[in-house]
Amino acid sequence: MTEKQLAGIDWHADAHQVARQLIGATLLLDGVGGRIVETEAYDRADPASHSFAGPTERNLAMFGPPAHAYVYLSHGIHWCLNFVCREAGHGAGVLIRALEPVSGIERMMLRRGSADLRKLCSGPGKLAQALAVTRALNGAALAAAPFVLLAPAGAVDVVTGARIGISKAVEMPWRFGLAGSPWVSRPFR
Repeated sequence: MTEKQLAGIDWHADAHQVARQLIGATLLLDGVGGRIVETEAYDRADPASHSFAGPTERNLAMFGPPAHAYVYLSHGIHWCLNFVCREAGHGAGVLIRALEPVSGIERMMLRRGSADLRKLCSGPGKLAQALAVTRALNGAALAAAPFVLLAPAGAVDVVTGARIGISKAVEMPWRFGLAGSPWVSRPFR
């Protein structure tokens, strides 16, 4: 499968468009995962983006080809999974914030140390832990194992809002979610 065919997403589109397109898609890593219900967009021109100041050793994957993973350690505590978009060299991506757990739930519970379905993937750090995301996936192609990314099964109702946990460009409505989903990290207003 080529990057252009992967989940029906236009990986060369702007980050906010890709973030919206990913809502409702299914993400699996080694058979564990679920339906994407929340994303956030980041772009090189965005002061909240890791790519804003240009390429570094930490963010180099974000400047790579689209439809690849950008994985980073947040606050030295948890991994975060992003999908690179736009053309190589641009520096744009989509943070995968929350999933509705669907497949491999028992493995997610073991990895998270929790039997609370609602808390398995309701935030980027929780999601990464539940799916066993580590820096080893940084730069990996989304069209190859261990990733499986499937297009949404039908139309989805997407809501937008302010991004979470940032101090710059907070006014940009680049957080996207599945309308009415109980699986998002925080309700949309």
